[in-house]
Amino acid sequence: MSLRKIPLSKIGEFGLIDQISRLIKADNAQVIKGIGDDAAVLKIPQGDKYQLLTTDMLAEGVHFKRSMGAGLIGRKALACSLSDLAAMGGIPKTAVVSLAVPPRLNVDFVQDMYKGIQALAKQFHVNIVGGDMIAYKEIIINVALLGEVEKEYCVLRSGAREGDRIFVSGALGKSLQSGKHLSFIPRIEEVQFLVKNFKPTAMLDISDGLAGDLCHITNSSKVGAQLYLELIPRVPGATMENALYDGEDFELLFTLSQKNAYRLARFNNQPFRFICIGEIVGKKNGIKLIDRRGKIKSFKTKAFTHF
Repeated sequence: MSLRKIPLSKIGEFGLIDQISRLIKADNAQVIKGIGDDAAVLKIPQGDKYQLLTTDMLAEGVHFKRSMGAGLIGRKALACSLSDLAAMGGIPKTAVVSLAVPPRLNVDFVQDMYKGIQALAKQFHVNIVGGDMIAYKEIIINVALLGEVEKEYCVLRSGAREGDRIFVSGALGKSLQSGKHLSFIPRIEEVQFLVKNFKPTAMLDISDGLAGDLCHITNSSKVGAQLYLELIPRVPGATMENALYDGEDFELLFTLSQKNAYRLARFNNQPFRFICIGEIVGKKNGIKLIDRRGKIKSFKTKAFTHF
């Protein structure tokens, strides 16, 4: 059936991405991974590395309010792309920033947005090398980020296998209420520790909620999963519903082989906190939530969508 006359709200963001991916096929030998992961993976002349490319667009009224402060808005715009690159095992290098801004907006507001961008860029050794700017009724900010990853450290969403253990890098839920969605630290250091020592089999950053993003891994890897509710870490005051579905936590969600999961648990000099919350099972089992009594709870596969 043709979807040409169907409103975007009917198929949602991920349905639209699926439709676009059917139209756009990368046939260039340079492309290792195109649409469908946290960043595109490209071949570059250096034989031991891949180039990573990602982009994030933030719109006023959807991802931020002007009252949140220009510096934090700018910081978040770059942080989202840094988080995507981290989830691929990568190191960020250069970025371009494009803005749509109302003509009546004060100059100092735009300057403060760039100060927020530049402060985070300096922290992670990223060079801002250009961009574009147009007038529009609302603020829209888009960051395109280039990075690189050693081939052996590149992690996709599609590598999870039955028996792997599922981990997160921190407590989940109530990111919008706490302000974490503006001030989170991209998990670049944590990822470098993981890829160099424990070889994650699949990974992404939690932007659409634990439940929705776990589906991205299980769908890409063609597997199922079991989550143990009592093990899922929550921020103080967050319900399990918050932890599963709120989104914008920007923590890592990753899988390790059973052997490497045990190694991580015994690692004496671990500088970071990683929490095992479940395991990968066969595809036919789907995704299940299991409480401490072994009872299976209902699981909704909803995620944040922009339509």
